[in-house]
Amino acid sequence: MKVLGISGSLRRNSHNTQLLRAAEELLSPDAELEVWDGLKGVPPFDEDDEPGAEEVAVLREAVAAADALIFATPEYNASIPGQLKNAVDWLSRPVATSVLRGKPTLVIGASTGAFGAVWAQAELRKVLATAGARIVEGDVAVGHAPTRFDDAGRLSDGELEQQLREALDVLLAELPVRPLALAV
Repeated sequence: MKVLGISGSLRRNSHNTQLLRAAEELLSPDAELEVWDGLKGVPPFDEDDEPGAEEVAVLREAVAAADALIFATPEYNASIPGQLKNAVDWLSRPVATSVLRGKPTLVIGASTGAFGAVWAQAELRKVLATAGARIVEGDVAVGHAPTRFDDAGRLSDGELEQQLREALDVLLAELPVRPLALAV
C-alpha cells in the first residue's frame, strides 16, 4: 500500500513534516509513506492555466498513484496555509475526474500554539471533502509542537504517538484488501 503525505508547511524544519515522518515510522510494514515535498513549486491556481503547470501534473500523478493520503497542516491565522489550499484547489480539478475523488484521506496537524491546529484541520477536512476526498475519522492535534519532538525530530509524546497510530489504523482500514500474490 502506498500512502502519500503532504505537509502544509514550507519550512525546512517543519513540525508537520516531522509529524509525517513519525507516521512513516508507525505505519504497518505492508504500507509505505512517501512525503511529497513539491508544495512550494505549485503555482497559484488560475482556471485560465488549466490543466496546470508541470508541478501541478507531478502533484496530481503522486496523488493518483497513492492508495491513501495524509495531510499534515499547520494553522496560520486560524485556518489553512494558503499554499496548501492552493494545491487542493488544483487537485480538485477537473471536478468530474479529480484525483481526490473517493481517496481515503487523514488530516492531522501540529502548531506552536496550544491547540495543535484544530481549526485548520477542521477547515482542511471541509475543503478536502468538498473536493471529493473520503475523510477518515482520526484526531491528531500536536499542540506546543516544539516541545513534542526530540532532537532527532521524532515524536516524543507517547500519548500523541498512540493517537497517531490509531488514526493510521483507521486510514489503512479504509483500503481494500489486496490479494496475496501466489507463487507459481
